[in-house]
Amino acid sequence: MASNVSLTLDKEALLEDGIPPTKKPRKLLPSLKTKRPQELVLVIGTGISAAVAPQVPALKSWKGLIQALLDAAIDFDLLEDEERKKFQKCLREDKNLIHVAHDLIQKLSPRTSNVRSTFFKDCLYEVFDDLESKMEDTGKQLLQSVLHLMENGALVLTTNFDNLLEIYAADQGKQLESLDLTDEKKVLEWAQEKRKLSVLHIHGVYTNPSGIVLHPAGYQNVLRNTEVMREIQKLYETKSFLFLGCGWTVDDTTFQALFLEAVKHKSDLEHFMLVRRGDVDEFKKLRENMLDKGIKVISYGNEYADLPEYFERLTDEISNRGRAGLPREGQLNGTAGAHTEVKADSIQLIALDSTSAIPSYETSS
Repeated sequence: MASNVSLTLDKEALLEDGIPPTKKPRKLLPSLKTKRPQELVLVIGTGISAAVAPQVPALKSWKGLIQALLDAAIDFDLLEDEERKKFQKCLREDKNLIHVAHDLIQKLSPRTSNVRSTFFKDCLYEVFDDLESKMEDTGKQLLQSVLHLMENGALVLTTNFDNLLEIYAADQGKQLESLDLTDEKKVLEWAQEKRKLSVLHIHGVYTNPSGIVLHPAGYQNVLRNTEVMREIQKLYETKSFLFLGCGWTVDDTTFQALFLEAVKHKSDLEHFMLVRRGDVDEFKKLRENMLDKGIKVISYGNEYADLPEYFERLTDEISNRGRAGLPREGQLNGTAGAHTEVKADSIQLIALDSTSAIPSYETSS
């Protein structure tokens, strides 16, 4: 009887007037929230784009993008029936998607007398048509947080082909520049923090089809430029990368070539990856895999819907600390700790989860 009374009281405590209790905010990790905006490099992956415009299949995964390009090519009568069937079969069987994408792009971009056809450009514009009208409010909340950190000194790079962040910023009356790896001078200036209101698209952006690359071989000009590569790799050693929507971006061949291959003692670094907790075993596996790359995997909650609020609180904490010049981790008691001495200028990266290890576009988990 007493047990029944207790259950009844508990239920009444949980539901007052039929309204569930407010969820307790998830705590922010001290080593992350004590960073300043200038110490951050935000890495934006597919998970963010998919959250901003969930009704656009091409934003959700690499496979979704290829399917959307294929659909556009079919609509424009650019493929013979046999070619269409071949590409569809490869997608169904999950063949090497990088090769599938490369073959499709080559088919849509034949070279005749050294002049590239514009069909690939047409298909890209069809796939990403009118993105602004497809952006949802919760996604805009994420972009606002990213923009807020940018304006306070954070650098931003992305593996995505879309320009959702630039579109959102323009709607707020702020101009962001889209960069790709074809412009070595601007990439160098970005890495030297001279172009902070620029977004580096390491695979290119759809508004400049000629700058789209699917493999490191596509931007040998950058890889062979020792000055540019030195400055880019220095970021991973001295800044903290914040990965948003890109849980497996560190397996992206382009990201590895730019930031990881020449960096030694990665496990001594401290970067961050924000992910949905989801499956406990998968979460633990990801956390273990990332530690040797110097990345702390942090859960923002159990649901995708928990991310905007969590990231907004994190952004406010970091931005306020940057403006006020508050002490950082290791200095809260007035003394500089060993961690701060070693990583005084480290930049943290936070990744919001996705599960594909395929370059540029990862499927959100």
